[in-house]
Amino acid sequence: MALIDATKFWEVQKYCALTNHAWDGFWLLAGRRVWGGIPGEMQAVMQKHFNAAAVQQRSDSAVASADMQKVLEGKGLVFNTTDAASFRQALANTNFYGEWKAKLEADAWNLLESAVGRIG
Repeated sequence: MALIDATKFWEVQKYCALTNHAWDGFWLLAGRRVWGGIPGEMQAVMQKHFNAAAVQQRSDSAVASADMQKVLEGKGLVFNTTDAASFRQALANTNFYGEWKAKLEADAWNLLESAVGRIG
């Protein structure tokens, strides 16, 4: 929603479909050498707090998006909801899920499905 606002979508189009086809979070990365130089007990503490902050960030992001949607509606942008099941079915009819499942491997794929439900 912030990107839609920043780029002033409402000035060039009236409708916006809420497809939820992508989510882009904030990434926190460390080099293997640096991370490996941190004692294990400190890594555990850092991971605990990084993970808690990530969950909070997702919640904050959802609230901010809902608030921004109201602002954008006030500027005249009309939001349409979509049927996620039809999007998933269309992708299931291709090799999209199969390719990504192979790339991510079982652990990552299972983690993904634990968050969004069974796909593919």
